[in-house]
Amino acid sequence: MDDAQLADLGVLLFIPYRHMEDRIFRALQAAGFDDWTLAQCRVFQRVAPNGSRLTDLADQAQMTKQSTGVLVDQLERLGYVRRAPDPTDGRARLIVIEKRGRRAVDVAKAAADEILSEWKSYLGTRNFALLQQILGQLREITDPYSH
Repeated sequence: MDDAQLADLGVLLFIPYRHMEDRIFRALQAAGFDDWTLAQCRVFQRVAPNGSRLTDLADQAQMTKQSTGVLVDQLERLGYVRRAPDPTDGRARLIVIEKRGRRAVDVAKAAADEILSEWKSYLGTRNFALLQQILGQLREITDPYSH
């Protein structure tokens, strides 16, 4: 594979992600969640169901702890998340999703399901399953947070 083909593969992986991200963000806005930015959403989407520490969010978002903290502060003021004591470490705090944030997650999940259904219809069940399998395999060696 030459350099152009390698670059094209990266773009081919990136374009569907950006398409999905854009459609989900627009669905959130249409559902009334129009008071946050894409940067805030990118941090929010990394909050684990049982909460996340700020340092983990910063690592996953590939941002400084300070920048992530500013975005979390904003999300907290907007009612999407709150800080709570970490039950496993009394000194630490967790970022947890609030009721408003859970409603936004539901909208995002519905939009994602719609997109994936469209892709499955377009690619066919077999190719769609193969795509998921291959990307899942790649995640094993590319995503340090998949475990």
